[in-house]
Amino acid sequence: MSETRSAKNYFAHGGNELVVGGKLTFLPGAAVEGADGLFDLPTAGSGTVLPFLADSTATTVAQLREDYNRLLGALRAAGLMEAGDP
Repeated sequence: MSETRSAKNYFAHGGNELVVGGKLTFLPGAAVEGADGLFDLPTAGSGTVLPFLADSTATTVAQLREDYNRLLGALRAAGLMEAGDP
């Protein structure tokens, strides 16, 4: 027989997991412990900026491959992608 629940929020796994199926509201002064960096979002002007890459004007697959590889190179140089196979 399948379990049924009438509440959207409930504890599972012996109380070790809180399942939230509804809206979670934090009131002023609320604190969340153990979530350092969880809610940190990048702001405009912060972080890595990639160099300008012109729009592709490729008319062949070979040219498109060159443009794609140039994009991959820019991502690697900016540290947004691993430099080699992991």
